[in-house]
Amino acid sequence: MHRLADLLRADERRALATLRSAERVRLALRLGARDLETFRLAHDPPLGRDEADRELRRRRQAARRPSRCLRELAG
Repeated sequence: MHRLADLLRADERRALATLRSAERVRLALRLGARDLETFRLAHDPPLGRDEADRELRRRRQAARRPSRCLRELAG
């Protein structure tokens, strides 16, 4: 199974390498929208689009480590 996963990853890398920059950006935006929709619908009741976006941003920010520079500036 490990070998199959390696082959699939290599195929995906090759396919992505053929895309132009604009196509890669469009793909990234589509994947982001798909993931936001999946997260939104995973809740019961489903979250609104803006609410789901705020929640994901809040979680990303909460998971970040404070930078030493900002900590020193804050005193």
